This record gives sequence, C-alpha cells and structure tokens, in this order.
Amino acid sequence: MNWTQLLSTKRFGLEAYHEKRDDDRSEFQRDYDRLIFSAPFRRLQNKTQVFPLPGSVFVHNRLTHSLEVACVGRSLGVNVAHRLKAIKNIETPYLEEIGSIVSAACLAHDLGNPPFGHSGEKAIATFFSEGNVQHLKSQMTGEEWKDIICFEGNANAFRLLTHQFNGRRPGGFVLTYSTLASIVKYPCASIYSDSRKQKFGFFDSEKTDFEKIAQELGIPRSPENPMRFARHPLVYLVEAADDICYQIMDIEDAHKLKILTSEETKNLFLNFFDDKRKIRRQETMNMVTDVNEQIAYLRSSVIGQLIDECSAVFAENEESILNGTFIGSLIKKLPQHSANAYESCSKTAFAKIYRSSEVLDVELAGYKIILTLLEHLVTAVLSPEKAYSEQLLMRIPEQYETNSPTIYGKIMAVLDYISGMTDIYALDLYRKITGMSIPSL
Repeated sequence: MNWTQLLSTKRFGLEAYHEKRDDDRSEFQRDYDRLIFSAPFRRLQNKTQVFPLPGSVFVHNRLTHSLEVACVGRSLGVNVAHRLKAIKNIETPYLEEIGSIVSAACLAHDLGNPPFGHSGEKAIATFFSEGNVQHLKSQMTGEEWKDIICFEGNANAFRLLTHQFNGRRPGGFVLTYSTLASIVKYPCASIYSDSRKQKFGFFDSEKTDFEKIAQELGIPRSPENPMRFARHPLVYLVEAADDICYQIMDIEDAHKLKILTSEETKNLFLNFFDDKRKIRRQETMNMVTDVNEQIAYLRSSVIGQLIDECSAVFAENEESILNGTFIGSLIKKLPQHSANAYESCSKTAFAKIYRSSEVLDVELAGYKIILTLLEHLVTAVLSPEKAYSEQLLMRIPEQYETNSPTIYGKIMAVLDYISGMTDIYALDLYRKITGMSIPSL
C-alpha cells in the first residue's frame, strides 16, 4: 500500500463527478461535520457505553465516548503525520489530513452498535442462533445466515454509512473512501471469520461496496488469509484511540461511581509513569485538593503519554503496516512499563467494573428487551398479512425495507430498525408491545 493512493478524497456514491466546494474545509473535515450533525450520531447520547445511563452521577454514554475517541484519534493522526514527514521524509498529498480522517472515523466507529451495549449484539446473535427461527436458514445463503447469527456492530456501522435506505440518496452518508476504510477494523465478511466469536467488518449485503473501496485505495488481500483484506493503515490509529479512551475513561467512571477507591484509581494511573515522571505527576496533582480534579489530571497525563507512545509504535512499524504484515494492535506494542500498567487497568476493569451489579443489571434487562422486540418484529415482517403484524409494521419508519423480496432483506430491515434505537426508545417500544411496565433502567 502507498499513502498517495490510501489518502483519497473520492466520495462513496459520488464517483461519477466531483462537486466543487466554495468553503475552506477539506473533504475529510466535511466528513467529520457530516457525522456530527447526523441523527444516528445524535442518538448515541442515549446509548449505553458501559454503565447504565446516568442518574445523579454523569458517566460516559456512546456519544461522549465517541467524541473523546475522536479527540484522541486526531492527536494520534497529527503526531503520526508529523513523524512520517519529519523523520521518514514522506511527501504525499493529504498527509497533513491524517488527523482529520482518523477523527472522523472515530466519530463513526460506534454508530452501528445496538442499544444496551454489547449485550444488544449478543441478544441479536442469540435470537437467530438459538431461537425458534432455524427454519429461516434454508431460505438464505450461508453468508447471509452467518451475518445474522454473528451480528456485529462494526459491520453494522459500515452498512449504516454506505447503505441506500428507502428515500435516501445513493452512497449513504457519502463519506470519502479513506474515512470509510478507516472504520473497518476487521476487513472480512462474516463467512470468512474463523469462528462465531471472531469479529468481521461488513455484511454480505455490503461486500461489493467494501471491495470497491479496497480496490480504489489499493488495499490488498491479507498475505496470511486471502479471504481477508489487509487493514487500511489508519484503522490502527482509530483502534488505538478507542483502546486508550475506553480503558482509561472506564477507570475514571468507576471512581465516580465509587466502584474504585481514590487510592486504587490514583495507583492505577501513576503506574504508567517511571519513577522520575511519577514524582512530577504527584507534585502537580497535590497542587489541588479536589480528588476528582486529581484523578482528572492523572487521567489526562496517562492519555497524553499513550498518544505519544502509540504514535511512535505506528511510525516505527510503518513499513509492515503498509505491507499488511503488522500483527496485533498498537496498544499491544507499548513500551513494557506502559504495557504492564495498561494490563493492570484491564484486569481491574474486568474484575470490578464489567462484572459489577450495575453493569450486569442493564445487560440483563437489555437482553430481554432486544429478544422480545426481535420476536415480534421478525414475525411481523415474515407474516405481514396478519392484523397484528400490519399494525406493528406501521411503527417502522419507511426508510427500512420491510417489504424486501428476500428473507435476508426483511431481517436486515428489522436489524437496521432495532440497532438504530436508543436505550429509552427500545424500552418504550418493549413496554408498548408487551402491555406491561418494568422499572426504569
């Protein structure tokens, strides 16, 4: 791969002509703005990140998480562009726009996630793989069936951004090829993932679209597996921004919710620094007495250090990244001191945060809600002639093609509808459908 071809302003859906712009924004900045003002992005404010949506204490939702990831991603991109230009003497058009591309891709990386965090994904996959709809398998191709029994939010984000929904223009969001390629973290179709647990980057319905983007940008097949593509290099920066934010910010949220003590949190963050830097951080931290401000200072210091270290890892491994032979993530290649501290945060998060009662409660409730909605909506699209089905289908916006001529198309329309719901909308529809009330999440 080469940077000249990888950094393209061509827009998906507008390949036939290039629209002249009168403003000074770059095409990649336009991608960012287009995403910020979109309805799917706005709905992220009411989608669970890890903890239940806030009561008296504000913690992260999908929208605040995505904004923070975009900030970190921009810094990573700016750092990498500077290193490539200053250290490796790379001169190519749009190199200075890497930060804009990465930040736009970061904004979009969670758009395909259904309500209630990862439990929503699990509920969708479980409904089809373990529910009483196995008869549908014979009415789909192997690729189509694998798509729904392994439903993946990453693939759904690519679909949301590229699919032409009813009444919408071709090309979906009409983003640049480079931004679209930068969100595809797992560049293969579901049928080519090695197991049901392995993630994939696009559904069978968008396979041709991704292949067109890959060909345009010069993204080759993986040397190790010809059924998979190499990643666009900027995917590594989007992934690193996400890794940095969710791990570090979850620790800070856990402190606010008193799942972790102040001392536990401070120690987890201070572990990222060597002895000399640790002393300086402690001295600065102790200039204020507000504990939350102390934690916030340490968190920002950790994020800054991780940005610098991940940028360095990218620049050092640029050749293997461009060759498609780089293995793993940037966060896995951190210097040993930071790697140990990051691993300590991961173990603490798994033991004390992700298994906490607050998180488990919302996952259980969300699981039940999604399964119930699927049961009713799938039945409705498969039997639209029934009176109840007709009423229920009237609830689904016309942009979703529930009258598709194929079973796969009908099912995907239901998944488009459900995955686009906010937590509260899904809960409200669940209550209306079941005629019952459950405690607010």
